[in-house]
Parts: sequence; C-alpha cells; structure tokens
Amino acid sequence: MNFPKAKKITTQRYEGGLSKIPGVTKSIKLSSNESALGCSSLALQAFIKTKNKISKYPDSNSSLLKKTIASKFKLNQDRIIVGCGSDEIISFACQAFLEKKDEVIVPQFSFLMYRIYSQINGAKVVAAKEKNFKTDIYAILKCVTKKTKIVFLANPNNPTGTYLNKSELKTLRNKLPSRVLLLIDDAYCEYMQTKDYTSGLELFKNSKNVLVTRTFSKIYGLASLRLGWGYASKDVISSLMNVKPPFNVTAGAEAAGVAALKDTKWIKKNIKHNNIWSLQIYKKLKEKKIKCNFPSANFFLMQFDKSCDANNVFKKFAQSKIILRKMNNYKIKNSLRVTVGNAQECRLFIKLLDRIF
Repeated sequence: MNFPKAKKITTQRYEGGLSKIPGVTKSIKLSSNESALGCSSLALQAFIKTKNKISKYPDSNSSLLKKTIASKFKLNQDRIIVGCGSDEIISFACQAFLEKKDEVIVPQFSFLMYRIYSQINGAKVVAAKEKNFKTDIYAILKCVTKKTKIVFLANPNNPTGTYLNKSELKTLRNKLPSRVLLLIDDAYCEYMQTKDYTSGLELFKNSKNVLVTRTFSKIYGLASLRLGWGYASKDVISSLMNVKPPFNVTAGAEAAGVAALKDTKWIKKNIKHNNIWSLQIYKKLKEKKIKCNFPSANFFLMQFDKSCDANNVFKKFAQSKIILRKMNNYKIKNSLRVTVGNAQECRLFIKLLDRIF
C-alpha cells in the first residue's frame, strides 16, 4: 500500500530553551529572553475583556493594532503587516520571495528560524563569518552572488548580544545590490541604550528594499500570545499579504498589543530594570573572568575557558532551580546564555556565580 510522501526537509528543528527541570517545581526560567517583569497590567486587562468574543473570528486585518502602531511610531498604516509572532512575518518573507536555487545570507551565529524558514522554502543558506561573535558586514558582502535574495540580520543579535551601529547598517544596505531584500529583526531594540545604535525601523522606514520586524514577546511580555509585526514598502507588504492566512492574530492578542503599546510607563520601568541589573550581572561576569557581550539586550552570552565546562555549569545552576540556555544548537562551543530576570532572580543568579566560581 502506498502512502502520501512528504517533501524532504533536511533543516534542523528549532528547539527553544527549557521551561522545566524534570522533578523540580517552581524552576526559574532564564533561558528564553522573556520579559523580566511580565506584561503590563493594562495589557492583561485588555486581554481578559476579549473573553466574550471568543466565539467570533477576530479582525483579519488587525486594524486597531495597525492604527496604534502607526500612531506610536509615526508610520504609514498601509505598510504594516501583523503576524502570529515576528517569526511568522519572517516566514511570510521566505514564502513570498524565495524559490529553489535562491540563496540567503545569515550571520554565522544568528536566530535559527532564518535558516529554517529559508530551507523549508528551498533556498540555500550561506553563513557569513563573524568577528568575536559580532556580525561582519564585509563578510556578508563577500557572500553575495547573483542568486542572493535575502540577507537576514538581528540587531542586536540573538544569541550573541552584539550589535551593528548606525554607520555599519547604512553601509551594509548601501553596498548590497538593490535587488536584495535586507530583513532586520528589531526584536530587542527597546533595550538598547548605546548612543551609536539606531533601530532598523528608525533607520530604514522610508526604504523600498528593507523589511523590519518587531515583536511583543520580549519587552512587552506577551510571548504566550504570539504577536509581532513588520514594516516595509507597499510592494513588499503586498507580497507578504499574498501568503498571510486569514485570522492569524487572535482578538485577545491584538487587544493586549494595543494596550501594551500605550503603557509607556511600563516600558520605561522595564528598560530601567534591565539597565540596572544587566550592568550588575556584567560586572560580576567580568569579575569572574567569564567572557560575555557588553550590556545591550536583555541577555548575556557567557563564554567559558578550557578550565570550565559549560555542561557542568548548566547542571550546577539547574540544581538550584535556574534554567540557562545551552548553545549546542547554535554550534557555539562551551557557552551558555542567560536572560536578565526579575530582581529576585538576578540576585540568586549572582549569588550562584559567586558560589560556583
């Protein structure tokens, strides 16, 4: 008997950070770069108010959220697309633009979904070498061929925590062929406080060949609701809309997103918290001679020397109920990633650093 055969997909599967430790209750999850303080109370209230609409389809166009985004960031509402997480927008881009024999370029150590969605859509993934875990724009440019269709870039980058400054970003776009779509993932942009940093949205909002994605999963604390959006030229957005399914964003997610955008006090509180604790964690890591990125987003990539085994460090933290992120899938040797948690979690993390090292 013959059965349907699925197409052959050789890409690795995405594996998120652990959420639980077997046999351990109330573990502390510092593995997925989630918001340290959770979501805004206004966002939660807005979400709860949608409970009576659960039997009805949501607005397939997410009009209210688009209007709110356009107002907050001074954008053209017609050039916004909303998705079930920003990774769905990335998926749309791959579906809309990539064909077999096309090529995409990603930094050597970058968010795995860029590779996965590209390969699912038949494209060849070319990894550009990094320098000291930082994206090298000239390495990217050397990888460009006639087959290059998209360049993916997270800024700041996950999982390395490094970033490109304004000048580097502009140089990259200027030197890339105009036919190549530059996709900039702004997932952690709200955390950035360095003077030489400019978000992809701010820098390229008027560009015709740049797609910028943003998420509500990080600083806004709405990871479970799966909500994100993208901004590009009308032509790019029109192409993405051709592959967008109807009703991909729930009414509850849209309502929470609208409220979260309006709660500026909550965002400022999150930024202040991250500034304070990321600096303390950075100082402690340097004190212990553990290599890491300078404070930028809400996480650190900890790189251990030969005298220290990352797996043993992971186990020791797990024994104290703290879950860190292993870097095996990213092929970063002997390293772990840690998210900046709430004050209690940060104190415990620092205390354990002192105990272990």
